[in-house]
Amino acid sequence: MTDYILKIDCPDEKGLVHKITGVLFFNNLNIERTDEFVDRENEHFFMRVAFSGSANPEKIEDGLRGILPNTANIALTEKQIKDVVILVTKEHHCLSDLLIRNQFKDLPFNILAVIGNHDVLQPLTEKFDIPFHYLPASGTDDASRLAHENQIHELLADYDFDFLVLAKFMRVLTPDFTKRYRHKTINIHHSFLPAFIGANPYRQAFNRGVKIIGATAHFVTDDLDEGPIIFQDVIRVNHTKTAVEMAAAGRDVEKIVLAKALKFVFEDRVFISGNRTIIFE
Repeated sequence: MTDYILKIDCPDEKGLVHKITGVLFFNNLNIERTDEFVDRENEHFFMRVAFSGSANPEKIEDGLRGILPNTANIALTEKQIKDVVILVTKEHHCLSDLLIRNQFKDLPFNILAVIGNHDVLQPLTEKFDIPFHYLPASGTDDASRLAHENQIHELLADYDFDFLVLAKFMRVLTPDFTKRYRHKTINIHHSFLPAFIGANPYRQAFNRGVKIIGATAHFVTDDLDEGPIIFQDVIRVNHTKTAVEMAAAGRDVEKIVLAKALKFVFEDRVFISGNRTIIFE
């Protein structure tokens, strides 16, 4: 008995749920949960099905192709933990949270390695018996960024990973990098996007006199901090909070937001639709 996740999106039409579940029934499979959503503005259908049994994935996909619109996107995978590589700079809060969750299997993932452009977090990482690779970055100009990213590419070639997680990796990535790992790179940004994009968002928030601060986990694209949003959360603040105090409070939000976003992604609950996400929680 094997557990599977089926994800389908296609133009909406009548009878899709019946057709899809019919294919699974015909193949003697046990449907455990279905989630559906129709984007009415674009007349587009999304469906996630968790099922189990002894399946022939190629036969199932052929059956689905025969009854779905020609442009349907079909992803059928076995339910399994995801392998990840984490990129960091100096801040420990997100990495430490993920290391503990990895140790106690609180999330369906396995950390293969951590890459840092500073070595500050190497002792922490190695306490969990996870390899840490120190790749110092010499500058922020285009040539320096490309040289540093080439080192990362060479290192990543040694790992068979599903996702990259930027756990406070404070480097702006080149278009080549984001395209190479399209829809595979997840970032935690320390503000409630689209507000306060870029550097020093807590200082920006303080100067603006905001009453809430938050964090955003999103897929990385060429547009800085503007990729499809996976999860966000906020906490309330008031005029007594300094920018430093806001940053301290925000760190707790950041690690929770990142963990929740990763759970959705690793459990195959996320569809990317343009610059939006459809998430079945």
